[in-house]
Amino acid sequence: MKGMKNHAVLILLFLTMALAPLEAQHPSYQVASPDGSLELSVKVDERIGWTLKQNGLVVATSPSIAMELEREGVLGHQAAVRRSWVDAYEGEVLSDLYKKSRIPEVYNALTLEMKGDYKLVFRMYDAGMAYRFETAIRRDITVMGETIDLDFPHARQAWVPYIRESIHRYQASYESPYTIQSFNEMHADSLIILPLLIENENGSKVVITEADLEDYPGFYLTINEARNGFVAEQAGVPLAETPGGHNNLQSIVTEYADYIARTKGTRTFPWRVLTVAQTDVELLDNDLVFLLASPSRIEDTSWIKPGKVAWDWWNDWNISGVDFEAGINTETYQFYIDFAAEHGIEYVILDEGWSESTNLLNIIPEIDLQAIIDHGKAKGVDIVLWAGWAPLRHQMDEVYAKYSAMGVKGYKIDFMNRDDQPVVNFYYEAARKAAEYEQFVDFHGAYKPTGLHRTYPNVLTYEGVFGLEQVKWTTYTDFPRYDVTAPFIRMLAGPMDYTPGAMNNANRSNWRAVHSNPMSQGTRCHQLAMYVIFESPFSMLADKPTNYMRESASTEFIAALPTVFDETQALDGQLGEFILMARRKDNHWYLGAMTNWDERDLEVDFSFLPEGEFEALIFRDGINANREASDYKREVIKVNRSTKLPISMASGGGWAAIVSPE
Repeated sequence: MKGMKNHAVLILLFLTMALAPLEAQHPSYQVASPDGSLELSVKVDERIGWTLKQNGLVVATSPSIAMELEREGVLGHQAAVRRSWVDAYEGEVLSDLYKKSRIPEVYNALTLEMKGDYKLVFRMYDAGMAYRFETAIRRDITVMGETIDLDFPHARQAWVPYIRESIHRYQASYESPYTIQSFNEMHADSLIILPLLIENENGSKVVITEADLEDYPGFYLTINEARNGFVAEQAGVPLAETPGGHNNLQSIVTEYADYIARTKGTRTFPWRVLTVAQTDVELLDNDLVFLLASPSRIEDTSWIKPGKVAWDWWNDWNISGVDFEAGINTETYQFYIDFAAEHGIEYVILDEGWSESTNLLNIIPEIDLQAIIDHGKAKGVDIVLWAGWAPLRHQMDEVYAKYSAMGVKGYKIDFMNRDDQPVVNFYYEAARKAAEYEQFVDFHGAYKPTGLHRTYPNVLTYEGVFGLEQVKWTTYTDFPRYDVTAPFIRMLAGPMDYTPGAMNNANRSNWRAVHSNPMSQGTRCHQLAMYVIFESPFSMLADKPTNYMRESASTEFIAALPTVFDETQALDGQLGEFILMARRKDNHWYLGAMTNWDERDLEVDFSFLPEGEFEALIFRDGINANREASDYKREVIKVNRSTKLPISMASGGGWAAIVSPE
């Protein structure tokens, strides 16, 4: 079977623990990571709490974890352990739709079987820990709330993505830059989206997120009253909604229930995840969310084709040098297809406007969709359609059936802007039904990834990132710093559809927001490096075809880059400062480096290469890149595993290379 599967190298070792609750008045249970660097102690008495240490230092504690059910009471209060055990697991997951083709999985797991028909399971990886509730209640249950308290006794500061804009408290785009604050500086009662990164006094980092979010709401954090940690908050189940937001494409909740979920009584609940890293570089190659997700539910994934896509919306359909009026019409999209075919770009997307806004079955008169699809098919280019989530959820069966029959390969689904239980269920339904028609999904207006791209590998990417679209209107002037921050935090959760590829590039002093003819902050090579560093199996080319045709060298470089890989190595990096990464597909290596607004010199150590001689096609910042951000130098050099190459990046700069065997 091609695609994803579990391959157990070592069957579970069932190690019974002699930790009977009667041994102590307040019993505790211990489990360590496989390498012993992380140690977890779980204490059970009137409450259940835990303490996590890294190399002997407490990095996080939880005074209480609990789940309140409407009829069954509070799981975790007056807790009593029936029995406990530890499992050791060593295996791997195989994937051809990820940043590596073989994902090792090694962990120790502590299971506490509790009175009250539930369990708590704690997993310890070398890269972090996770825990979740499991219930075995015969009837359906109503979850009133969940207690997730997290304290950080040695925290120095945090990288905080506050919800910036919202219609109501739990409705937002999940697109926020990071505010670096001490715990005492944080805004009380302001919701923080995940992932959230905490830096400890010794420089170690902890990233909080969740995995395997299914039939349950996501959680947010707020600073606690003691200002030494965080408490979780979750949206209630919506009771009443009304159309609203952009073009009435969102469904605005006007009334919430006092419970967060109604669900099956026998089930596993989402993992609460803490990644722990001694160095920043470790965060750039982390697989915990992927590993904790439910395995693939698509048996044959061979029809899922990752790739790049020519995108229309960011460049405002502003092609030039043609003899027709550019816009949302058949001629324009045929031009996009011709460009994509000439440069080996696999897809063209029709963003918002190809259909009536609130009725995806009604195509506008200016679009002959079948002619566009047929033109693409003749050229080897497939078509993807944008879809607002509010109309799609009411028309899903009709939309998928109609457009799959016409030859559409996937959908960019937009403006969910929520993560309550019904919306989370929509993600699963949209992915499952798309798979039935052998179509893929790109979620925009989306909460952070929680592993759905493993469970349904036809989910190729997600937004939930402060991406390139923001330069069309924002006053934010520190994108290069964000670009070398998000990979350590947001990208840890999964792919991110940042939509790179700007050919109009600006330095810090001459950048300005222009909606219809936008420019990026930072250099051309900064943009090129994104295609290596930012993970997205479905990766957009944001600029207009005529710009790419003018900048043929940059376009050829982008087109030559894969979007999924066999191997990933984070070579160097510092949170918010710079990144240097290498990825391999087959016998070619792809390297990318980016810096913030600071000029920077680095050394690329090619010792990751196998024996032999290689040729490196390099794009580096030009000598005048600090003045003219689009200035670059293309060169070809010889390298081998002994090569140590000094590189220099301009302010907001970058460096990228393709390394091929001779």
